[in-house]
Amino acid sequence: MIAMQYGFTLPADYDMSIIDRRIRDKGPLLDGFPRLRFKAYLAARKEDDGFRSTENLYAPFYLWDEPEGIDSFLSSPGFAALTRDLGWPSVQTWLVWHADLGADLRQTRYASREITPIAPYSNLAETRDAAIVETRSRTGALATVVGFDPTGWKQVRFSLWVKLPAQIKDAQLYTVGHVALP
Repeated sequence: MIAMQYGFTLPADYDMSIIDRRIRDKGPLLDGFPRLRFKAYLAARKEDDGFRSTENLYAPFYLWDEPEGIDSFLSSPGFAALTRDLGWPSVQTWLVWHADLGADLRQTRYASREITPIAPYSNLAETRDAAIVETRSRTGALATVVGFDPTGWKQVRFSLWVKLPAQIKDAQLYTVGHVALP
């Protein structure tokens, strides 16, 4: 599996209802997309209390079964329309070390994403195992994905929640407008 995310930083005075409408209208179009395990349509608003977002963001997160799914999506008319409307994003990808997916991801209301550096010469097996143990110790997540980017040597921990737990620190928090599923 491969995790993927791109994001758009929007102006401080951007009308985020435009993003809400885009998610509402376009979100269901990816239900059943080939090789997609899930896509979480994420937004963060600068004015949201407790979300630790310094900017307005639109930043969908994907979990793909195979790399061909990424290619199919990024080559699609839907992605072309997105880039026409919002710009050309940098697409981040992570090789998945571990993914726990609950039964009903459509209950999701919030997401958290933590990106941490992997120190040079780290024992990757130990880093992976520790990340999985730490992730499993969290309770209440509907889904959690842990992966790494060997190009930039960074680890990602992404979780979907019905209610955000208090123990998450130093994470980018998002509201979830829709979760597209197979």
